[in-house]
Amino acid sequence: MNLNDDEQEPSPDSVSDGESGNSFYRTIKTYVMRAGRMTAAQEKAYNELSHKYCVPYEEKPLNFVEIFGNTNPIVVEIGFGMGAATIQIAKENPNINYLGIEVHKPGVGRVLFEIRANDLKNLYVVEHDALDVLEKMIGDNSVDGFHVFFPDPWPKKKHHKRRLMRRPNTNLLQRKLRSGGYLYMCTDWAEYSDEALEELRGTDGLKNKYEAFAPHQEWRPMTKFERKGIEAGREIRELFFVKD
Repeated sequence: MNLNDDEQEPSPDSVSDGESGNSFYRTIKTYVMRAGRMTAAQEKAYNELSHKYCVPYEEKPLNFVEIFGNTNPIVVEIGFGMGAATIQIAKENPNINYLGIEVHKPGVGRVLFEIRANDLKNLYVVEHDALDVLEKMIGDNSVDGFHVFFPDPWPKKKHHKRRLMRRPNTNLLQRKLRSGGYLYMCTDWAEYSDEALEELRGTDGLKNKYEAFAPHQEWRPMTKFERKGIEAGREIRELFFVKD
C-alpha cells in the first residue's frame, strides 16, 4: 500500500492563536484546513487504527502514564504534517514518549499506518486544534519538549496575527513545559524567524540556549518543507529555548 508523503501536503501547523476565554482570538487560526483527498491506504489506516492510536479530544487533563504505560519524558509535536520526521524521531528514541497534534486527516492516516508498521509504543496522536489540546488536555509543567517544525509563516503582513510563535501562544507553551523543558522551532522564513526570536525572548520563563539562532540539531531529520526551502534558496533557521 502506498502512503507516500508526497500524496498530500498539509498546512504545517495546527494551533489557533490566543488564550483561553478570549473570543476574539478563538476566531483566529494559525492553520488552514486545506482540502485534500486521502489515499486508499491512508483512509484504510485511519479507519482501522484511529481508535487505537488516536487520543480522543476531551476537556480534561491527559494521564500520560495511562496512555504510554510509563513515566518517560513527554515531547509534544505541533503540526506534524505527513509525519516522516515524527516517525523517525520516535523510532530512534524509544525511551521518550511523543504526542503528535495534527488536523490534516491524510497525515494522521499515514502516521497511524507507520505506528503499526514499526510497532511503535511511544507515539500517539490527537486529531484536534492544538490550542484546545494545550489548554484543556495538557497539564501545566508536564511537558519535557515541544517540536514546531516549519510552521506556516503567514508571509502577508495582514496575516502575521495568525503566526503560531507569537505571544500569548508562547506564554501558553511556556506554562506547559516542565522546568528545564525545551521549545524547538525551525523555519525557512527569515522574517518569521526574526519575529519568533524576539517573541520568545520576550516570553517570561524562557531562555535562549544559544546567543541567537541555534545550530542545527543533528538528531532532527530533514522534513519535506525543509527540502523545499533549501531548493528555493532559503536559509534554515532554528530556535531552541529552555524553561527556567
